[in-house]
This record gives sequence, C-alpha cells and structure tokens, in this order.
Amino acid sequence: MRLIFAVLLAATGMTATGLTTTARAALPAPTKAADQALDLAKQAIALRSVSGPGNQTPQVAALYKTALVAGGFAAADVEIVPVADTAYLIATWPGSDPRLKPLVISGHMDVVEAKPADWQRDPFTPVVENGYLYGRGATDMKLDGTIAIAALTDLRRGGYKPRRTIVLEFSGDEETTMKTSALIAERLKNAELVLNIDGGGGVLDEATGKPKYWTWNGAEKTYADFELTVTNPGGHSSMPRPVNAIVELSQALARVGGYHFKPELSALTREALGKAAPFEEPAIGAALKAFVADPTDPAAIATLTANPATVGKIGTTCVPTLVSGGHALNALPQRATANINCRIFPGHKPADIMAELARAIGDPAVTLRDVSEGSVANDASPMRPDFISAINRAMGQVYPGVPVFPAMASGASDSMWFRYHHVASYGASPTFIKPSEDFSHGLNERTPVATIAPGVRYYRLLFADLSK
Repeated sequence: MRLIFAVLLAATGMTATGLTTTARAALPAPTKAADQALDLAKQAIALRSVSGPGNQTPQVAALYKTALVAGGFAAADVEIVPVADTAYLIATWPGSDPRLKPLVISGHMDVVEAKPADWQRDPFTPVVENGYLYGRGATDMKLDGTIAIAALTDLRRGGYKPRRTIVLEFSGDEETTMKTSALIAERLKNAELVLNIDGGGGVLDEATGKPKYWTWNGAEKTYADFELTVTNPGGHSSMPRPVNAIVELSQALARVGGYHFKPELSALTREALGKAAPFEEPAIGAALKAFVADPTDPAAIATLTANPATVGKIGTTCVPTLVSGGHALNALPQRATANINCRIFPGHKPADIMAELARAIGDPAVTLRDVSEGSVANDASPMRPDFISAINRAMGQVYPGVPVFPAMASGASDSMWFRYHHVASYGASPTFIKPSEDFSHGLNERTPVATIAPGVRYYRLLFADLSK
C-alpha cells in the first residue's frame, strides 16, 4: 500500500518534506498521512457502528481518540460522551487567540445497516481491491473522517499552530435520530463556521475517470412529515354511506399529487444551477439556464419538474409515502391516514408548507398534523467570501482547473442543527467518485483510494487557511 501511495503522491506533486512553520500547510501531504487515513478507515469500517443492539459507535470514538492523541492532541482535549447506545466525540486544538470563535470540523461515526448476505463482500470487513476501499462507511463517511484526522495530526506534527481554535467533532447517530447531532450543535453554537466533511464532493467523468467538477454544499432542504387523517362513523359494508373515509383521503392525495409549489431561486441555487448547466444533458442544461434567467419560464419549469434529478432543486416538493385505512374487510372505514413527506426549500417554515397543503386539499374533513422527527427548519448558509476564497484556493492547488461551485442538498445532515443555531455550515468533502459508483447506503459501498492523498492535502490547506 505504501508503494501505491508513493505513485499517487508523485502523480499529484506531493512530497514528504517537513517544515515547522505555518507555511507547511501549503505543501503537499506526506505519504505517512495518507497511509494513516486508509489504515484508520479500515479499522473503523470493521466496527459495526449501527444503531441498535451491539452498536459499536463508542468503539469508533475510542479508535479516533487514540489516533488523535497519538497525533499530538492532549488526551484531556478529546472528549467522548456516551448517549444511550451511542456516543459523540469532541476534540479541541486550542488556538493562540482565544478571542476568535472556533472553526468546527463536523462528521459522524455511525453508518446505516448492512446485511452481509446481500453483499458480495462482508460490509464490515474492509477490503482494498482494484483501486477501491470496500465496506460500509467507505463513502459515508468513515474514510472522510479518517482523512480529516490524518490531515489534522499531520499539521500538528509539522509544528503548525492555529490562531483560531479548531474543534473536530463526530456525532454518533446522524443516520437515525440525530440526538447527538443536536447536542453537539447546542454545545458549539458559538462557532465561527462549520466545515461539514459529510457533504459536498467531486464528480469523476464516467468515461475517463478524471475529475469533472466539485461542489461545496451551502444549503439543504428541510425534512418534514405531515400526517393526513380522515375519520368517519363507519358501519356495515352492505350499507355504503355517501361519504367514505378512504375515498375522501384518496381524493386529498390526488390533489397533493397534482400540486406543485412555486418554483424559486436563492442566491446559492442561482449560482449552483447556472454553473451546473454545462454538465447536464443538453435539454436539462438549457432548461437550467432558462430557469436561472427567468424562474417563471413555463417551458423550463415543465422540463425541470418532469426530471426527478432536478425537480427538487427548484422548489419545495411533497409526496405521499405511506397510506393506511380501514379496520375490516366487511366494514366501512372509520379512519384513513396517509403520510406526506416534504423536502422544503430553504427559507420556508414547515407550518407554512403544511398550511399550503391544506389549502390545496381544500377539504376540512382532512386534518393535517406535523409528525416530523429529528428535523428542524434551517435557512441556507450565507455565501461567505472568506469560505469561498479558502475553498477555491485549496481546490485550485490540489485539482487545478477543475470547476468549483455551490450546491443544495436534498437530504439532511448535521449542518441542519448548526444552521438552526444560525451558525454557517458548509459541506466540503474532497472525495471524488463516479455517479455510477456512489453506493452510499447501498450494497457494496466503495470509494477510490486515489482520492485519499489529494484529500489529505486539501484538508491541510483548508484547515490551515480558515484557522490562521
């Protein structure tokens, strides 16, 4: 493996030169840090950090603490906090100027369930094969976490001294209830900004395997679940009533299915969609350009709304996901319920979206109730010049010429909790992968090992730039 990384380092202009000044942060990462990241990722993947019986997230936290302490962190500065069957970790690297708010680097240690019988390889037995690291967490997100750890400890070994305190934190239930995510954000709500290493990332060309473009994540849609309910006295099925709870609910669901929220743009999505347009197929790219120029363009809206990959980028979406009704085969239904899952465009409150749905349904017999769990409304992070400049510098040095632009995520991440506290949070992972090989949460999850060494270098540059 050391020989592999030597080749990778040579290809990316990397060196093992060591300096004891802040300037070292601008130099390529040494082979040792890349090796450390891969080895630590393998150890972490082997720990089944899945919610429920046998959850080994606390062991992952202990593993990370050992690596951080070995890399120069004081043991007292690396805190592991047990929470139910999981735990979270907060490691602090004190800066020289206590007046400055800290830079927070955010990730998570837990992974989604993986059934070994369904995989070609055991999901919790890490394997490097054909240039890929296989295993649950290889993409989401144990490898990214260990690359960040390797970058930070390499900076410490080289004598870098941050002016701004750096806090590295890992939540323990991001994939489920996000209780630790909320606790961490509450503790660190005084942060200057957050680098969420579980968001953003680069795309490799499907044909050539070369970097195509890279996006940082500055916003995410708010997750919400609304329960629709219709009740009825019911009765014998041989004596149908004029009003049937299942029929009423079905009519309401049809109205929800046919309803479209007003398309919209934010400062972030205007730039994101405009810069993403050249990388889309011609019809979609043309529609994106037209929509950015005029968000009321009916032809552009029709094209983008019909495409599952873009409909969520231009506004709020709400879809029925579960339905239940009746209590017996030979009885009129006394109750019928359905769940509407919404992904809300930043800047809107769930209560307002629920009220808009009620108006679209237009039936007072249908009651709506917010049943969302583990989600809070959050606005987009600002387009901060200091963050954008730092990102462009780091990416420009590691991947010269690769286009860099923002993006909005449809799914939830720990950034949600920081934005809820009005702390700017940005997804900024350096991992590059082909869209066809992104198996996060799926079978045979894997990530190219070639992304590790450049990732270490990128993190070193970025962490130093934002903490100096």
